[in-house]
Amino acid sequence: MRELVIVSGKGGTGKTSLTAAFAALAAQNGGLALCDADVDAADLHLLTQPAIRQQTDFMGGGKALVDPDLCTGCGICRAHCRFAAISERFAVDPIRCEGCGVCVHFCPERAIAFAPQRCGQWYVSETRFGPMVHARLGVAEENSGKLVSLVRREARQVAEDRGLKLLITDGPPGIGCPVIAAVGGATALAIVVEPTVSGLHDLGRVLDLAAHFRVPGLVCVNKFDLNPEMTGAVEDLARSRNVALAGRIPFDPAFVRAMVQGQTVLEFDQADRARRAVRAVWDNIIRSPAMNPARIVDFRQTIR
Repeated sequence: MRELVIVSGKGGTGKTSLTAAFAALAAQNGGLALCDADVDAADLHLLTQPAIRQQTDFMGGGKALVDPDLCTGCGICRAHCRFAAISERFAVDPIRCEGCGVCVHFCPERAIAFAPQRCGQWYVSETRFGPMVHARLGVAEENSGKLVSLVRREARQVAEDRGLKLLITDGPPGIGCPVIAAVGGATALAIVVEPTVSGLHDLGRVLDLAAHFRVPGLVCVNKFDLNPEMTGAVEDLARSRNVALAGRIPFDPAFVRAMVQGQTVLEFDQADRARRAVRAVWDNIIRSPAMNPARIVDFRQTIR
């Protein structure tokens, strides 16, 4: 089982478009499983049009709820709450409550319940490329890192059950908790970078994260022709960090036109230039030493 995680230092670099295009190519050569681990802003379903086969609630952090029959009005909970979530009548505002649990800990009467809340849902679906595990986190909900770990684990299980040897994961942007949950134990990372000053800076942070978790990466410069000088700087940084180059993708409005049609750029009729570039990048990734290690570490050994 090999897992390729597509990541970037920021949102909007083209991760999802490339993930779907890679899935279209991989589906032609033995099959794959898909995972959308960008649970805070999941959008891979827009291009894969999944048919949901299984739907499960995701239970996350709790919200405080005061039992008026047990509450004595001592005020200890209000004194300790740093979010002003408890009113003078000892009612909890669910919007203000951050779920820290300090009121539950200090309440002498044990009058505050702290039941887990439904933060979102996760799904096992079928797409035209293969099975896909994805999720939807509720608005302003927390525990996205926990949900990322869950969908990765379930996607790998689905792939193993079906005898599939490749899992492609659309990862979250940045370097925060969801990204850490997405990259740990992966076979390799495809790092999508735009040729800008901020893109160069973000690449350095992602490379630091990959090095920390000892996951090999490959750098792909998207829209490289918009700033050839900065493209060179991005590739120089990758070389200086001993990170392989997967290739370059030109700026092409065909990506947007294909997306509007609910298609990958591989399936869109008027995208010859983009198709050639994506195929070249995919060939470099799938044949790279990073994707063909002598020993693959099961991420379930590193994520609990």
